[in-house]
Amino acid sequence: MWRIIEQAISESIGNTFEIQDKKSVTGGDINIAFQVFDNRQSFFVKLNDKDCLENFEQECYALQQIEQLSPLSVPQPIAVGITLDKSYLVLNFQHFSNHDHWQKLGADLATMHLSCTHGEYGWQNDNFIGTTLQPNPWQKNWAMFFAEQRIGWQLQLLAEKSIYLGDIDHISEHIHQLLLHHHPRPSLLHGDLWQGNIGFTETECFVFDPASYYGDRECDIAMTELFGQFPEQFYHGYKSQFPLAKGYEERKHIYNFYHILNHANLFGGVYIDQSKAMLQRLLSTMA
Repeated sequence: MWRIIEQAISESIGNTFEIQDKKSVTGGDINIAFQVFDNRQSFFVKLNDKDCLENFEQECYALQQIEQLSPLSVPQPIAVGITLDKSYLVLNFQHFSNHDHWQKLGADLATMHLSCTHGEYGWQNDNFIGTTLQPNPWQKNWAMFFAEQRIGWQLQLLAEKSIYLGDIDHISEHIHQLLLHHHPRPSLLHGDLWQGNIGFTETECFVFDPASYYGDRECDIAMTELFGQFPEQFYHGYKSQFPLAKGYEERKHIYNFYHILNHANLFGGVYIDQSKAMLQRLLSTMA
């Protein structure tokens, strides 16, 4: 396996790379990961089962899009492929520091949301949020896109596991009505923006593990509040470039419902109860 990965790295960087050492590092809840070294440089290698190749390919594509279209920095994709029994993604290893640049991160994210726009909502391909397939067929109607391709989809996946939160059509229609009069520009999103997917160097703000698509920029901001708010400097930086629209405080609960549903699909347990509580709150909200 490692010989194949060495060859892929060598072809990508144009020099022979031979692993002199490697150590296990955190790769999140889904992948196993290593830092691999020769005597000059190191790389970050994610590994998973062979059938996760598409996940890595889509992650690589989203990183490239963010790098090309925004001021945010990303770990540079080096290689993606399969060995006899594993799929892999190789990224340039980035050493993060104790520095933080929250205000710059907010301003850079706002710049991406402002400048990287599309005529429709969706993405060039279906991709993944964690290991969950994220369907992205292009849509011109945001309320319909989010109600059907985000909330309805997650509810259907739960139903296939015999976890029923209610009538899917009824819930999706209610979400549709709540968003019916909201018409945001389709901005390039990170899609999974929490503190575990952010790092800082002395001068740069890095994001990684994206689940990108073109959608309401408020989806990214809402997720920054889901698992503990980002520092206030982040929101100051963001709003200085792109103030939030009226109604965000209500819409953020709709957008975060998607991520809690996804956690229910991935991990079950307490997230199912949290999904039910969030759903009751949303169903009690009048359009």
